[in-house]
Amino acid sequence: MDDIQNDIAAIGRIEAIPTILEVVAQSTGMGFAAVARVTESRWVACAVLDNIHFGLLPGSELPASTTICSEIRALRREVIIDHVAEDPQFCSHPTPAKYGFQSYISVPIILPNGEVFGTLCAIDPQPRKLKGSVAVGMFRLFAQLIAFHLDANKQLSEARTALTSAGKSVAESRADLAASQADLFNAKSNSELREQFIAVLGHDLRNPLAGIEGGRRLLEKGNQDAKWARILRLMGESVARMSGLIDNLMDFARGRLGGGIGIERTSGQRIEPLLAQVINEIKVNNPDRVIETRFLLSQSIDVDPVRFAQMFSNLLGNAVTHGAEDQPIEIEASIAGSHFELAVTNQGEPIPPVVMERLFQPFYRGDVRPSMQGLGLGLYIASQIAQGHGGRLDVTSDKQQTRFTFRMPV
Repeated sequence: MDDIQNDIAAIGRIEAIPTILEVVAQSTGMGFAAVARVTESRWVACAVLDNIHFGLLPGSELPASTTICSEIRALRREVIIDHVAEDPQFCSHPTPAKYGFQSYISVPIILPNGEVFGTLCAIDPQPRKLKGSVAVGMFRLFAQLIAFHLDANKQLSEARTALTSAGKSVAESRADLAASQADLFNAKSNSELREQFIAVLGHDLRNPLAGIEGGRRLLEKGNQDAKWARILRLMGESVARMSGLIDNLMDFARGRLGGGIGIERTSGQRIEPLLAQVINEIKVNNPDRVIETRFLLSQSIDVDPVRFAQMFSNLLGNAVTHGAEDQPIEIEASIAGSHFELAVTNQGEPIPPVVMERLFQPFYRGDVRPSMQGLGLGLYIASQIAQGHGGRLDVTSDKQQTRFTFRMPV
């Protein structure tokens, strides 16, 4: 196995890479993302997410001279292009024309010893707003995370090699020590980078949105024109939708890249008012949908009210979106023995088996209508909230009904 194949294998051993590429693609809207090994003469894809059929797989190779990544390797700094056709530096560059992209972002992966391993990059045939966005900081943090993983894994590999070549007793002790140091270094680095990444999401995504909403409200107060009122209302709906996407992305980051979605239980919590509040919120936007309830609750339950309501809202919203519009949605909540159960049932087409297998995975939406917008994180986050409460979320689906059931010990 040559050095490049070793590098591809090293990237393949980093479990976070698929998640990193998914987050990169979903947060920027770009269709192709990759981790690439870049040398003076070679550009080799180590890990790939290809939603635009660009045609590269792990192990695919391009001449380094035909890529912008070779320049990034030489200059040791990122390159960001919002719109190639309007970029004075790259509008006549041969690479975008050769590979047919209009937006581009690539950040060097620099190992602790100063060596440039390669790049974390993304392209898309459509222009994307990247400069000055949170995406840039996100790419930098992910590139650092990959570099730390590679270095830690290298240290661990070297320790194992030393174990083979040295005497058993002394070598084993040294290898164990080296492995422990590598694991500790890796865990500390990951923890710091995860905290930085979540902080970037929380600050750099929310603050601009809050500014937009503040300006919109000021305009709304001082303008009575019907046309402007409609535009401002649509802006408000877009801000609300973006806020929901940010919340989901933050929860995903905490669940996958941090210490999990935090649960803060409130003792003596009555569930009925929480359920009623969520139902009323859903019915405001769906006044024609029939929602039937059956509550058999004899006592209060210790839950995190905010997270519980979020989970229920995701389940009920999912039923409204995918259920038959002319059939009622049924909600049942009860205490059976030592367990609390909450079930949301809708009629309509059953969930296909291939979709059922991945239903609670992040960024998976199955076959949905083009008008349905979102990141595909709702059911994943709901399942994480269920686990945080010490319970679980299950689903059954057939021609008669689709039923999501949350069950937790009281």
